[in-house]
Amino acid sequence: MSKHRGVTETTLEVYQGILVGLLDALGDDARAYSAETLRTFVLNRARPHGIYRAKSIVVAVRSFVRFLAATGRCRAGMEHGIPGFASWQLSSVPRFLAAEDVERVISSCDNHDFGMRDRAALLLLARLGLRASDVAQLKFTDIDWRNGTITICGKGQRQDVLPLPQEVGNAMLLYVKQGRPTLRVPEVFTSVRAPLRALTRASVTHIVRAALCRAGVKAPINGAHVLRHSAATTMLRQGASLAGVGAVLRHRSAMTTTYYAKVDFGLLSEIAQPWPEVSSC
Repeated sequence: MSKHRGVTETTLEVYQGILVGLLDALGDDARAYSAETLRTFVLNRARPHGIYRAKSIVVAVRSFVRFLAATGRCRAGMEHGIPGFASWQLSSVPRFLAAEDVERVISSCDNHDFGMRDRAALLLLARLGLRASDVAQLKFTDIDWRNGTITICGKGQRQDVLPLPQEVGNAMLLYVKQGRPTLRVPEVFTSVRAPLRALTRASVTHIVRAALCRAGVKAPINGAHVLRHSAATTMLRQGASLAGVGAVLRHRSAMTTTYYAKVDFGLLSEIAQPWPEVSSC
């Protein structure tokens, strides 16, 4: 999946946990698998989780069973016996932080022991809407200081060039010059305490959670993705177009970006048509 489909390491980690559970439950003799046992595993595994996690379980198991069939290890077509989970696209509202809360989270780094590193990482998440894995994998060779751009290698191994805002660039330079340990790795962000190593996606998520706690901000999502949602909603409310927001967030489909159009409740109330003989709200 990494070589032929460009699946990211983050996604592979999620799939790996699911498939290890599949082998534990059904054994490693794929010829003994049946549609019933596969369905039972998927339903049991998905029961404690929400719809998005449930859908990832289906994708992981279907892909694995399809691979087993292609390599002659189980009967062909078994993946068709795995049910999908119904979901309605764009049915929910984005969960994000108010602009003042985002600033409180970033300001919480000012007197923190690892403040220079954490502030630079938080600014990348909050201003450019990067994912936690994007920040963890950012390398020095991805930064063009002269032209003020950074190159992000995201999903599907697609590379996108984004502008590097002055505020973010200044924070990164301060961290590199004064806060980063002298560790000879290509990644920009590293741990501060031994063992010294490049940050992982989970480490970036922990930086966000710790900053939320320091700032006393109760977030609807206790992780880095809340800053991505917040960046998108802030850009829209400041007048950016959906196409512009989609370009910054590197969405492959314009439909994905329309999810954020719901946050402008004032505009929605202007265009919503009232029921006949009922005054507009």
